[in-house]
Amino acid sequence: MVHPVFADLPVTVFEEMSGLARELGAINLGQGFPDDQGPIALRRKAGEALIEGSNQYPPMRGLPQLRQAVAAHYGRTQGLDLDPDREIIVTSGATEALAAAFLSLISPGDEVVLFQPLYDAYLPMVRRAGGIPRLVRLSPPHWRFDRAMLEAAFSEKTRLVVLNSPLNPAGVVMADEDLALLAEFCVRHDVIAVCDEVWEAVVFDGRAHKSLMTFPGMRERTVKIGSAGKLFGMTGWKVGFLCAAPPLAKALAGAHQFLTFTTPPNLQEAVAFGLDQPGDWFEAMPAGLQRSRDRLATGLRQAGFSVLDSAGTYFLNIDLAASGIDQPDRAFALRTVREHGVAAIPVSAFYAQDPVTSVLRLCFAKGDDVLDAAVERLARAKCG
Repeated sequence: MVHPVFADLPVTVFEEMSGLARELGAINLGQGFPDDQGPIALRRKAGEALIEGSNQYPPMRGLPQLRQAVAAHYGRTQGLDLDPDREIIVTSGATEALAAAFLSLISPGDEVVLFQPLYDAYLPMVRRAGGIPRLVRLSPPHWRFDRAMLEAAFSEKTRLVVLNSPLNPAGVVMADEDLALLAEFCVRHDVIAVCDEVWEAVVFDGRAHKSLMTFPGMRERTVKIGSAGKLFGMTGWKVGFLCAAPPLAKALAGAHQFLTFTTPPNLQEAVAFGLDQPGDWFEAMPAGLQRSRDRLATGLRQAGFSVLDSAGTYFLNIDLAASGIDQPDRAFALRTVREHGVAAIPVSAFYAQDPVTSVLRLCFAKGDDVLDAAVERLARAKCG
């Protein structure tokens, strides 16, 4: 009676670890959300729009002012020239955008190239759409792919490739040469790229996000996905963006209209306001997170942990084996939350096969006192 993709699907590791954190009163460095509630100006705007604006169906593709704001934002920040009327669709979060992309672009039997570690929603949605996953395994500390890995994954049956950059959980911002290599394969094999770029504004150390859409041959074959929840640090808002050339956008809109159809208009108004009048948010936000990253990394290194580099996202990783911990990541994570009061995410949970089992992901989008207390507890966990 139940579709086999969902019949035995376990609870996600994020829900498991957050549930344990709530149950045990632990510090939660597992699920990726900030302690801060987001820009007050946007929250006030959403409240005003809820009371004073329309609460009826907005246009299926999104409020015109939000689509215009998205186009202008990506023009300023990434040099993209997007038509707000024909190339942008507002969705109820990036996960809905992914679902619309997979349902509209995958036919049964199509092969889909995905990179491990991967967001846990990708595989069930690809399989439910009838796609056949072809997995490329990335490894620490650099988490990069090469030509041989792509040659092994792509075939004449490849229809889609899914790229997440900046990459959760690895904290990697894909190098230009890696993006160019992937673009070469997409063009050669006539493949559409679905680019999950929700962390695009959360990059550090002077880096700038570069979309695969900007590479030669990719403008007409890329679906770019963004998230207001990640842009403004309000993960519960669930306002996403699909950006694609008109023929692709038409198909994406067709799937979107039968998923959520639309998104709360007051949130759309507030996001448009935030994109049009961001102030110094897109400079101050990553700068603050970079300070938090550095605080957590410094504390962990002083406690004897081997910390992997984090170029973007809310996350950094510790290499347990290199830290002298002879325990798999999941076992260490469960012991740490139960005995020492810190929830973290084992990176092995982001693999469908042949997992890396020695890396633990920590969220640093927290206050200084929370990070300092977590370091003290993790230091005790390291000692046994």
